[in-house]
Amino acid sequence: MNSLFLTLMHEASVSGILLENAVISSRHLEREVRVDFYLPKNVADPGSLNLILINDGQDLPKFHFDAMLEKLYKQEAIEPLFCAGIHCGKDRRMEYGTANIVDFKGRGARAKDHERFVFEELLPYIHKNYFVEEFKEKAYAGFSLGGLTAIDTVWNHPRKFSKVGVFSGSLWWRLKDLKEGYVEATDRIMHKQVRDGVYHPGLKFYFTTGSLDEKMDRNHNGIIDSIDDTLGLIEELEKKGYKNGTDICYINYEDGRHDVFTWGRAMPSFLKWGWGLGVGSH
Repeated sequence: MNSLFLTLMHEASVSGILLENAVISSRHLEREVRVDFYLPKNVADPGSLNLILINDGQDLPKFHFDAMLEKLYKQEAIEPLFCAGIHCGKDRRMEYGTANIVDFKGRGARAKDHERFVFEELLPYIHKNYFVEEFKEKAYAGFSLGGLTAIDTVWNHPRKFSKVGVFSGSLWWRLKDLKEGYVEATDRIMHKQVRDGVYHPGLKFYFTTGSLDEKMDRNHNGIIDSIDDTLGLIEELEKKGYKNGTDICYINYEDGRHDVFTWGRAMPSFLKWGWGLGVGSH
């Protein structure tokens, strides 16, 4: 695994979208990581591109992400985006999570290695192979456990990223099991990181949930955990000084489920929220 990069393997296009598939040989993760790059064609100034890293990139083709981008560009609805879909590994629950704290079962033990892959291997690969010295801004997004990983990375590296998208995030990630003295107010890991952290000017947060994400209701308050944990994290962010409606956007889909179809429905809204060209897009 001495060689950092392998060559681009495949190239395809959907009209105005260029799709390139790369395999990066990661010394940190000790595996080959597939990354799909979605680029708009005919961008005169590479510095006008916004970078979005997306965890669980293997799910993007399932909701035709390339065609979605194509439609938004034709509508002149969004700024030019350079999207990198990072495929997960077989040991997803070890590579995803919170980089500095494992959960009560020891899951997320390789999340730090995944973070190092992003900063020391993926980003240098993008800069080197696509000749983009600096992006207009960088964002990170993900689905479920990939969403937790995205917000963990952005929160802990606020000078590297400015926006994050969390789709049905696994924000239940906790220090103690429910039967081992779990305390809602202190044991959710991402909530604790925000509570113990400081306000970072300029960060913006996008959250989505679905009312049919799950049936679990730990505290028996009539609200499923997916929604409860998201609302709880938003409350912690507000306590730090972030403004709901300005710095924070939250959308719940009443018929939404914990699945790729729902996240695909939510994706255009996220893209227009973060990089919309229309009036009131942000």
